[in-house]
Amino acid sequence: DAPATFKSDDAKGKEFKGMKYSLQVAAEDCTGCKLCVEYCPAPNKENPELKAINMQEQPPLREQEAENWDFFLRLPEMDRSTVKHNQVKGSQFLRPLFEFSGACPGCGETPYVKLVSQLFGDRMVVANATGCSSIYGGNLPTTPWAVNDEGRGPAWSNSLFEDNAEFGMGFRMSFDKQKEMAEEIVRRHASDIGEELAKAILDAPQRDEAGIFAQRERVARLKEHLLKEGKSEEALRLLDMVDHLVRRSVWIMGGDGWAYDIGFGGLDHVLGSGMDVNILVLDTEVYSNTGGQMSKATPRGAVAKFAAAGRPSRKKDLGMMAMRYGNVYVGQVSMGANDTQTVKTFLEAEAFHGPSIVIAYSPCIAHGIDMSKVSNHMKMAVQSGHWPLYRYNPDLIDEGKNPMNLDSKEPSMPLRDFLMTETRFSQLAKSHPEEAEVHFKLSQKEADAHYRQYKRLADMDFSSEKKSETIEA
Repeated sequence: DAPATFKSDDAKGKEFKGMKYSLQVAAEDCTGCKLCVEYCPAPNKENPELKAINMQEQPPLREQEAENWDFFLRLPEMDRSTVKHNQVKGSQFLRPLFEFSGACPGCGETPYVKLVSQLFGDRMVVANATGCSSIYGGNLPTTPWAVNDEGRGPAWSNSLFEDNAEFGMGFRMSFDKQKEMAEEIVRRHASDIGEELAKAILDAPQRDEAGIFAQRERVARLKEHLLKEGKSEEALRLLDMVDHLVRRSVWIMGGDGWAYDIGFGGLDHVLGSGMDVNILVLDTEVYSNTGGQMSKATPRGAVAKFAAAGRPSRKKDLGMMAMRYGNVYVGQVSMGANDTQTVKTFLEAEAFHGPSIVIAYSPCIAHGIDMSKVSNHMKMAVQSGHWPLYRYNPDLIDEGKNPMNLDSKEPSMPLRDFLMTETRFSQLAKSHPEEAEVHFKLSQKEADAHYRQYKRLADMDFSSEKKSETIEA
């Protein structure tokens, strides 16, 4: 029953044998940023100037593509259990529960938020710091946060710059307490519920998608039992809290103005708490939402409000500071440079039992760049040494492995070549060439030292570390 103009092709991959693939654009919602076309890896062999997707004028295609879009939405979603979440290809078949955000066209932040919603959205709770992400995340009366066909989706709330980390930690404390109360009732009534089911619910690991799915099935069986049992006080109490037996994914999100500056005290408090929360820092290296003021994430020599002659000092290394705790998962990602590493980092961070922080390079219109080339800037940031990619996983220490994985290679281009592609640096070279030259030389020296420091950490030998014993609290 597809419309005549609906496009599809045979799906590639053994897991999709006999299926069709379609990439459908919502023409009426397209912002014209061109990022999808720039990023598309499938060129036309006969005409290299064309790709599998191409920019065209919208008006002649509006009605036909609106019909195609409506048909596309009626197609069944992919079964989450049939795709590989740890691969870029597989993860992109998962339904996004963050869509049509209204952010600036080409925004470097929103792809990360979309990815998190695809991987964990159906059990996700978001504490969002005030800033760009809270504006495009809660531009009421509409919202980009969505639900799936089962009615599950992220629960979202916005807090202030100065207390968002604590706000999100409060979510975790509340969920943990309600889970604890539900488990107490399950233990007391294990004989009524069924010893096997009660034990399976209480001992469920829930560290990956398969574990979450299995726990949901058990909780559904428990709900059926409670509804049949009648309306005893204990049954009603458990029914009220039973969904907390499925592990919630708590995400504390915000920009660098929050994480590096105004909310850093709270962020540090949460990292030191040991609680199972995930922190996503959307690092634009400037206060984007308030007009481009300097933050502690602003690099040396970058021009911003309150730094008209370029920032005089180097950028704060938030990742290194978090690593010093020793029990915090830390990841630094740049999607356009390495999307596979980005997906892997998010999955590892969420599975880590304790605090995790992912620092995501997010090019911004305030950088003074062509926003259709955002992915290229993400690559250049890594290739120049401005933004090393790494994952620090403390769980590896118990296995006698180095917790530090340096995922980017030694810089292959001068830092200056990257900096001069952005107006925030190039305008200083025009207005104050001598000062700019000093900044560029210092920045190169610091970037080289920065990479060597991470390389030394990644080369350390942990094979003599003994596996720590599990201590029952």
